[in-house]
Formats: sequence, structure tokens, C-alpha cells
Amino acid sequence: MTTQADLQTSVTTRRGFLKWLLGFSVVTTVAGVAVPVVGYLWPPARKGVGYAGPTVVGAVKDFPVGTGKVVPVDNKPVIIVNTSAGGIKAFSAICTHLGCIVDWKKEKGVIHSPCHDGLFNPVTGAVVGGPPPRPIPPYELAIKDGKVYVGKPLGQIFGS
Repeated sequence: MTTQADLQTSVTTRRGFLKWLLGFSVVTTVAGVAVPVVGYLWPPARKGVGYAGPTVVGAVKDFPVGTGKVVPVDNKPVIIVNTSAGGIKAFSAICTHLGCIVDWKKEKGVIHSPCHDGLFNPVTGAVVGGPPPRPIPPYELAIKDGKVYVGKPLGQIFGS
């Protein structure tokens, strides 16, 4: 036989359900905020083979005078620019200010960081405007048989 006490313990009250729902909402909200924060603070390790030698990034005709293009080299962005003053050059495409990916501003003939309007000289990588504290580091570059090869970063390495 079922007693009144057994029925009362097995029946969920409205108040009990609302407490459970509130607790569940709090836990899921905290988890929804914490998971991206933890993922940002401890990003997954990238599996890379490291430097595997010079990388072909295109043919010389792919980089006409007055242009710039961001290409991947060993899982890092590199900007290739071709100017009438300096020819084809390769620089890290990571801004030394906030780590944004730079692009080419054809109108001004400069390498541009969109984060805070940082500007870099396309021949030397030197800062010509904005808040970046250091020039963008150059990369090794070679042209052989009409192809453009990009190697390791030269000189100052970003973050050191």
C-alpha cells in the first residue's frame, strides 16, 4: 500500500522544479562563459612539422608591381609585396602592435594593419604610422625559375 508520505516524496512540487530549473540555468550559463575563456587561455597545441625549407608561394607574374598578397608559409601568414622601389619582398603579416593580420593598401602603397591603422614601409618593414612599436620582420625570399620562394624569418622574430 502507498502511504501519503510516499506520494508526497515522489511528486515534484512546482517550487522544487523551479529551484532545479534555476540551478540548471546558472550552471549552463557559467559553463557557457567559462569554456571559451579556458579555450582562449589554453589553446590546443598545433601539430606542425616546423620549418620544412623554402615554400613556393607563386610565380613572379602573380605579384605584379604595386601589389601585395598575404600567403601562408609554415602555418604563418606572410605578406609578399612588389614595389617599383624595392622589388619583391616578404614580411611577417602579423602586426607588431596587437597581432592583427596586415594587408596591402594599394592607394597609399603601404602595408596596413587594420587594428589601429598601423602603417609599414613595403621596402623595409619599418613603421611609418600608427601605434606599432616595432617593424614587421622580413622573411628570406628567393626567385628561381620564375617562382617565388619564401624561407625563414630574418633578424628580429616577432614576440622576442
